[in-house]
Amino acid sequence: MKPVTVSTSVHRSPAEVYEFLDLLANHERFLDHFLVDWKFSGAGRGVGARARARQDAPASQDWMEFEVVETDPPRRIAEQGTSAHGKRRTRGTYVLEPEGEGGTRVSFTLEWLQAPRSERLAPFLARAFVKRVNGKAMRRLAKLLEG
Repeated sequence: MKPVTVSTSVHRSPAEVYEFLDLLANHERFLDHFLVDWKFSGAGRGVGARARARQDAPASQDWMEFEVVETDPPRRIAEQGTSAHGKRRTRGTYVLEPEGEGGTRVSFTLEWLQAPRSERLAPFLARAFVKRVNGKAMRRLAKLLEG
């Protein structure tokens, strides 16, 4: 399946945005509109930080597990995720780019490394859902960082 990318701009430096995103527990604050019952393990920040959360969606109560697998401060954070009882494996990457006077363009790309059969048969539905919930997450992230 094709990856999905969503973006937002914030009036914070890349270093400030990176510092916020690097602490995995902060992700709950902008993703809790569709991921609930969070639990954290491993390192609190950086490579090895892990989280487990339940997808709170009408068609799914699936648990997702993800781990930070790569960092490049203050430009990039990559996470590897597993869900759908191991049938879905994803890679989510945050890319931070300087923008304007002290601002940052934050992009998040979700790639499917492996997908359940249902998603492979109707990839447009999975991509539409991911684009919608992650677009909202980016708007919520911007509000958090600027609030």
